[in-house]
Amino acid sequence: MAIDPQLQDYYRRMAERYAGQPMADEAAGRRARFEDVAALSQMPDPEGMQVSEIGIPVQGAMLGARMFRPNVTGTPRLIVYFHGGGWVVGSSATHHTVAALLAADTGCAVVSVDYRLSPEHGFPAPCDDAIAAVQWLATQRGAFDVTPDFLAVAGDSAGGHLAAVAARAINDAAGRPVVNAQLLIYPVAAPVLTTESYRAFADGPGLTRDEMAWFWTQFIGAEALTRGADQADPRINLMATAPLQLPPATVVMVAANDVLRDDGLAYADFLVRHDAPVITIEASGMTHGFARLQPEAPRAREWMRRAAQAFVGCLDDL
Repeated sequence: MAIDPQLQDYYRRMAERYAGQPMADEAAGRRARFEDVAALSQMPDPEGMQVSEIGIPVQGAMLGARMFRPNVTGTPRLIVYFHGGGWVVGSSATHHTVAALLAADTGCAVVSVDYRLSPEHGFPAPCDDAIAAVQWLATQRGAFDVTPDFLAVAGDSAGGHLAAVAARAINDAAGRPVVNAQLLIYPVAAPVLTTESYRAFADGPGLTRDEMAWFWTQFIGAEALTRGADQADPRINLMATAPLQLPPATVVMVAANDVLRDDGLAYADFLVRHDAPVITIEASGMTHGFARLQPEAPRAREWMRRAAQAFVGCLDDL
């Protein structure tokens, strides 16, 4: 499927900017490159958006987080957001515009969480942080003046994976729907790099098969990656075992030109098989990472608006 021309122009500009500068082999170098790239696509916050920094206590650490409160009448609902970056790169700063626009588009307050990154904090630390952050924020809804009986999670790429892990773990442990809904943007679902979309888009743009293999290795290790679909831990393979509780209402959006397209579609099918209400959106012309590229391409912005609209419609049906 043809890639949006403005995204193609963006990738051309990035190729020119970093010509002769190969991607670093270590996490620190990749983080620095990602921060540089992400800063190029930031935009001013929507009018009236209130942004504040908060700390989230988890075992052994204090996680930073950024709260986005839109200019809306009444008490907003809360979405806990986890940024993408292969569990290795990224932050609430690199995804500032993504979270701000999500808050504006949904009318929800959004808390973007800085979970600890791999490989320094490999599996299960990012999962543990995501679960603990959502649990803590659930107890703080009164303090943050958000709707007290509603909670949603969201995330893109590896952040979508963490959002889904947290929602399932918390709901299964509670035996009830603590997390009511989830918005998953081109989520990682399983360490299986042999799907049709991995073959079709192995060389990108946006994300390559080799890059995704590197990210998985930093997160779970090379030996664990070789087990692939045989991974029995639902914190690694989201579809490894059946959930104990009805999964939350879900919107899954995938990019048509993305190695992770089939991950998202497979996870949406898994949720449907377990009776969850699911809306699946395949964004034509889009590549991996397009949520961060809304300032670069009007079609990327429009697809994110559509996802937000579908998500709000999903919430209104709860």
